[in-house]
Formats: sequence, C-alpha cells, structure tokens
Amino acid sequence: MNKSITGGIVFMPPPFTDGLDVWSSGDGTAGSDTYEGALNAGLIAADQDFGGALELQKTENVQKLRFMGQTPILPGCFLRVTARVKAISGDLPTVRIAGWAGGAGGDHVAGLTETGPETTLQSYGEVVEVSAIVGVGQRTGVDMVWGPDPVYGHFGLDLTGPVGGIIRVDDLVIEDATRVFLRGLMDWVDVRDYGAIGDGSADNTAAFEAADAAAAGRDVLVPDGTYFLADNVTMQSFVRFDGTVTMPDEKILALTRNFDLPGYSEAFGNDELAFRKAFQALLNNAGHESLDLGGRLIAVTGPIDMAAAVANKTTYSQRRQIKNGQLSAVGNGDWQTEVMSSQATYSASDSLKLTNVTDVANVPVGAVVEGNGVGREVYVSAKNVAAQEVTLSQQLFDAEGTQVFTFRRFKYLLDFSGFEKLSKFAIDSVEFQCSGDCSGILLAQTGSSFQLRDSFITRPKDRGISSHAKGDQGMIIDRCQFLSDESADTSTERVSIGLNANANDVKLRDNRVVRFRHFAVLAGSSSIISGNHVFQGDSTNDAGRTAGLVMTRTNSRGTITGNYIDNCFIEWGNEHDSAPGFSSEFSFSGMNITDNVFLAGNVARWFTFLVVKPHGTGHFLNGMNVTGNSFRIIGVADRVETVDTSFSDLDYNRFSNVNFADNMFSNVVEPVSSPLVLEHEEASEAETWLVEPAPMLPFRAWAQTVSAVVPAGPLTDAAGQVRYLAPYYQAKQGPDSNQIKLQWAEPVKGTVTVTVRIDDAF
Repeated sequence: MNKSITGGIVFMPPPFTDGLDVWSSGDGTAGSDTYEGALNAGLIAADQDFGGALELQKTENVQKLRFMGQTPILPGCFLRVTARVKAISGDLPTVRIAGWAGGAGGDHVAGLTETGPETTLQSYGEVVEVSAIVGVGQRTGVDMVWGPDPVYGHFGLDLTGPVGGIIRVDDLVIEDATRVFLRGLMDWVDVRDYGAIGDGSADNTAAFEAADAAAAGRDVLVPDGTYFLADNVTMQSFVRFDGTVTMPDEKILALTRNFDLPGYSEAFGNDELAFRKAFQALLNNAGHESLDLGGRLIAVTGPIDMAAAVANKTTYSQRRQIKNGQLSAVGNGDWQTEVMSSQATYSASDSLKLTNVTDVANVPVGAVVEGNGVGREVYVSAKNVAAQEVTLSQQLFDAEGTQVFTFRRFKYLLDFSGFEKLSKFAIDSVEFQCSGDCSGILLAQTGSSFQLRDSFITRPKDRGISSHAKGDQGMIIDRCQFLSDESADTSTERVSIGLNANANDVKLRDNRVVRFRHFAVLAGSSSIISGNHVFQGDSTNDAGRTAGLVMTRTNSRGTITGNYIDNCFIEWGNEHDSAPGFSSEFSFSGMNITDNVFLAGNVARWFTFLVVKPHGTGHFLNGMNVTGNSFRIIGVADRVETVDTSFSDLDYNRFSNVNFADNMFSNVVEPVSSPLVLEHEEASEAETWLVEPAPMLPFRAWAQTVSAVVPAGPLTDAAGQVRYLAPYYQAKQGPDSNQIKLQWAEPVKGTVTVTVRIDDAF
C-alpha cells in the first residue's frame, strides 16, 4: 500500500529551484527564517551530479534545513526521508535527516526522537545519501518513532561538526515506505503503528481502539511483546496475537470476531486466565451467545469463581452457553475440602435457619451440613454474620434444639455460587475431568433453566453437580455421563453423589451414571426422569445396594419412565420436612414409575427396587402408578418393593389411588399387584369364605377393597344344586388386615376370581 497512490496524499516537497522561501533555517514552523536571500545559501542551476541543487555554507553549530510545508503523519504509514549531499570545500561536516513533530493544535510534540542516523562526509565531490524512516509505530527499522500524537512534521536535514564548510544538497525526497514493513499482502494493521508499546506497563487502550477503527475489514496484528490495557476494549476486527495483553481483572476485552477460547488464550497466554476473561466478555454482551472452547483442555489449578470473573454482574438471565472443550483439575491445585464444626440451634418454627451459630463468619456458604436429624444434601444457602444465622437449603427432619453441626465445603471446577441469579445458562459438550481431586459444578443461588448436555463429569471427588439454594429450577441434564471415582469401592462404602436439586421441574434424560452412592437427590416436585442408565453395582455377593434416585418430597408429581435401574433402587421419603409427621399436607402422592427396566445381581434376598421411607407418622400412599416395568433379579429376591420403617410405618388404612399393575417379574419370590386378580377355591360349602391375597399385595399393604367377584364355574350347595348368589365382602380382615371375607346368603362351594385393591377405589 502506498498512501501517495491509494490516498492521493502528497509527501514530496517542491524542488529547491522553485524558490527558497519555503525552506527554513529554523524548525520549519510558520514565521521562522528562510534561506530566501540568505548570504550562506544559493541555487545551483546545473550541478553535474544533481542538476538543480542548493549550495549551503555551514555557519551554525547545527545548521538546519527544514521544509515549511506540513508533511502528514498517518497511523500505519511509514515515511522515508532521503537527502543526497556532497562536500565542495572547507571543513567536512556531519549530515543527518531531521524533523519537527507538530500536534493537532500546531504545538510542538516534545520528547520524541527527531533526528536520524548521522554520516560524516569523508571527501570532496563524493555523493553521499542519508536517510531516515519516520513512523507512528515502534517497529524495527524505524529511526524516528513519533507515536500517535503528531499529525504532521517539518522535515529536512542538519549539518553538525566544524563550521565553515560548503556542501551541495540535491532535492529532498519524502516517500511512503510502508511496503518495506509488510509481511506479505497488507491484510492487517499493526497496533504499534497507532502508538502501542509492548512493554507491559504503557496503557495501549487508545492504540488498540485506533487500530481497530482503521482496520476497515482487515485484521489487527498484536506483535511480540506484552501490551497493557487499562480500560475496557472491544475489538470489532479479527485480532492476530503474536504478543499478549494484560489488563485489570475488572476490565473487559471483547474479541467479537475471534470470540472463542483459542482467541483469548492467544491474547492472554494462559488458558485458565483466558477462560475467565472470555466468560467475562460472554456475560457483557460480546455479540455472541456461546463461548466455544475450541476443543481445548484447560488445566485448572483451583476452583474457578465464575461470579468473581464477572465482577460487574450479580444476576444474568439471557441465554448463554459454554461448549466444546475440557476442564481438567491439576492434582496439586487448591482443592482441599474446607471442614469446620460449629454449635447451633434449630427450631422447626423457623425451619430454614440455624441460629446462635458459633464462629458463623467461618461457616462457608455452599457447604453441605451434617448433624443429627439432618437429611442428605442440605446446604448452607446464605449466612448473616451479625445475626449469627445460617440459612439452609432444606428443612431438617429431627434436629430440634442445640447441637454441633459439621460443614463441608467441597471445591468445584466451576463455582457459580457467587451469582445471586443465573438463568438460561447451558454447558454443552464439555468434559469435567475431576480426577478424584474436586467436584464438578456448583450452581448459582437462584435461577432457572440451567442445562448440561452431551457432557462428561468424570471422577468427581464428592459431587458432580450441587445446588446449594434454588439455582436448579427447571434444570435440564441431557445425554451426559457421570463416571464415579469410587468404582473400586462397594456400593455402601461410596460417598459421592451425581447431583442434587432443591427446586421443581428438573429433567434428567438419557444419561449414563456409573457407581455413585446416589445418582440424584431431588427435593423438588414435577421432575421428569427418563432414558437414564443408572448402575451402582459392585462385585460383592449377597449384599445390599444404595438408592440411585432419592426423592425427598411427598407430593412428588414426578415421572420416572424408560430408565435402566441397574443394581440400585428408587427411594421415596420426606427427610427434608421439619414436621415429618402427616398433618394436612399432601402425603406420598403423584408418583409415576412406568416402563423401566430394573435389574440387580448377587444381591441379598431382602433387596428391593422400590423403597418408601416415611420419616414421621400418619403418612400414606395417595397417588402412585407403577406400571409396565420389568423387574429382574440375577439370583433371587423376595420382593421388589418395601416400606422402610426405620422412622415410621405408613397408614395403610388411608391408601388411595394406587395402581401397581402390568409389570413383569423374574426370579422374584413374591410378585405383587394392585388391583390384584386372584382365584380362590372353596372346597366345602360355607357361608363365609376367607380369601388371602397376601403376600401378593404391594408394600404388604392391607386388602382394603374388592372391586369384583366373578364365579369361575357353578356355585353349588350341599345337595349339589347350582346356586345363583352374590356375596358381600369384608375387607382388612385378619391380624395383618390383608385378608378378605366373602359372605354368602347360604353355604356354597366353588371357585371365584376376586379383584382386590390396597387402596380405597372410591
């Protein structure tokens, strides 16, 4: 590129023969003395080497010659100033190109290099060429680096050394030499040409912005060096980084044309820092909805505080996502779990608070809480140091009074807990390589529609995904793999948990989960769990297993369908209720378990796939649908369902709306159903027939209603006569209330098909 061609800009001064009134003996500024009529200067019309030339006698210590016209100084443009001189007589002087830098207001820009390399003349009549390169940028080969402030210059030459000698000067040449500094085609602009200095301390904000503005569709080059940016910078052009940038943590670099992790890694020279800065830009409207990690593996040396990376945001609700890469915990990083104990008081009347907490300032927000009467996955959601209070994510079922609680704050690769609210945020195709050193993700305090899809959480030390408050409303986990670090341990020895949720409407779909203690602990309602393979087996024989899914809300309204429940079970309880006994709320209701495959091998005979675990008295099933499932045992098991009475039993008299039917059983001693259709034969005439449906009733519940009695052949009396009779029934008979009495108007014998239910069908 040549500005004299492409821009029509005139750099060349006029020849001396046009007159010396535009050639100054001073700085070249308006009003300075000229060589017009000067005694020590004259025109030579026909020099044998130069043609027309200026003959000049040196009468000053520094004899100046400056063109008084304003030669423009343009960013990205380099000027070569050339003079050809020869000594005629007298002492031989030293010659150099020189200039005067003028600012936008016409003032002198001080502090710059305004002279080029010096050459001392060695003989008379020998033509010597002197030249210097002038430019804005600090580039190799630039003799006079003027930076962004000068907008024009007065150029010429200086004679130094002895006084008295006479020289002749050919016409001064000023030309665009930019092409000398190009690496090939001119498809970029260099930030140095706009005043950038890569010394790590000078502020280059204005230079970067100026280069970006001048690029006009070309790339911006950041050459070798470290360039400090003191303020926010948005680059609309694609930026090539040979050097790196530094900037304060709170300042934002928005690379709108190469907005991905590779671009930011080139900019900052460190993948972990680059990830933080790219995420900061993502949440500050960088013109992109996704941060592509470019398939990079980021070595993470400690928990990444995602909120601290975006210090100007506490809430964010626009759709954003991180995708396509790996986060890998460095083994010697800052991953140590914080553990502290503190005495505190709990009251069911203020069910989400611990009060009078000693040393509350050191209780970490986001810590899981342990203590007597504390359910699983109860976290510290917030704390009030002045009031000595801790806010809990869930209620405690039996912790009334004062005790010492333990708080464990796990460390996570990505920690979003500093956000008050984060909604519509997704992570796609990212592997969290926890390596047994740390956990995966800690969610924000509140928010909705967090999504993790097509990702791996590999070998988390404690947790895959944790919600310490309500940041999981409507959370969606799709097509992910959760791979435990505890595969070598027996299932009952494992402590890691795939995920938990406190809010409603969670969706877990098509995931593969291997050997955690629990896959999910869900405290909300209306969850959809479908298409998952949850495996929690081990190599022990005649052993128990742990729950793959733990549902802790009685009014579940949940759907568990199409899953492969492999060597684990579903547990449904109410451990997150500060008043766990039934009063007037919904009891165990709204649970749909349909079309799943349940498989277990080498388990104890008492193992079951479905466990209802009330933590208080008076509860009952008030809406449960278990249909279309396949229950298979490799070996043998007594039943597939049970009530865990560790804390309390169910009120079987109040069962309602229970459908446990159309399931398949393999190697199960006591398959169950409700409604249960069974055949009863009475061999001798009797008015009262005792029908025993147990143990084929689910949960060993009561035989509460009979919906049908159909004779399977003739009913006959003692004389062998066929009798056409209809009985009435009495339910809940026998010591365990699991028998039915059929009462006939007269003694008869025969066979009937009876349909028995464990619920009140009406």
